[in-house]
Amino acid sequence: MMSRPVLLVFLLVILIITSQFEWKQQLVPDLDATPRISQKPSHSSKREEAVKEKIILLQEKNIQRLHEVVRSLREQLQQCKSKNETRQHTVSFLTEHVTEMERHQIFED
Repeated sequence: MMSRPVLLVFLLVILIITSQFEWKQQLVPDLDATPRISQKPSHSSKREEAVKEKIILLQEKNIQRLHEVVRSLREQLQQCKSKNETRQHTVSFLTEHVTEMERHQIFED
């Protein structure tokens, strides 16, 4: 898998790209409010709608990718937690065993 810093940079780039699309989308309705743009033929409005649909589809794909990355990270985190718990149990078992052996040696001396 990818290392955490690479993954974080990847997520940051995706967020920046999607935010750029959101800003462009916010500008389009502002332009629609002006009278000269509202007087354009329906051909340009169809083009604008097609562009908006493409942007929405792209954003949906990016969101799906982000969901997959988040799911993967959650799985990795769960694996790390499990490994950590196993290590802690092993260390505590060994510590108890060593302590018991030391007590046994003290009694033998």
